Amino acid sequence: MSAYWNDVFGGAKSLAIGLSITAREFFKPVITMQYPWEVPEIPERYRGHIELVKNEKTGKPKCICCGMCMRSCPSGCISLVGKKPEGEKKKVLTKYELDFTKCSLCGSCIESCNFGAIRFSKDYNLASTRKEDYVFDLLKRLEEQG
Repeated sequence: MSAYWNDVFGGAKSLAIGLSITAREFFKPVITMQYPWEVPEIPERYRGHIELVKNEKTGKPKCICCGMCMRSCPSGCISLVGKKPEGEKKKVLTKYELDFTKCSLCGSCIESCNFGAIRFSKDYNLASTRKEDYVFDLLKRLEEQG
């Protein structure tokens, strides 16, 4: 019978402790951000998905289609295609796709690029229920940015 009362008093004690913590926190200022109406400030070192870097002189991507980013990616989320036009000395990037569902944001691709052709983007608001929305054509996105 004494075990019963020990359980009752132990439960009442833990309830009182929990309620005191709740009452203390109730009067502190609210720190929740009302997301759609309040936009968070993105830190400088934020790492979103990768994006291509534009050559300021030509307006085209800096990528020379060496494939080092694709080879260094441990998850195999990058695929690129380059084509050498007739009369040209260098390849031209024709397709650069990123499957963000596989990307682990490790940064190996950026470290392996000796030409500074890719960097982390500042995109943070990526929400969808479809897998197709996370396969990015980075060349098309670069052209859309202007």
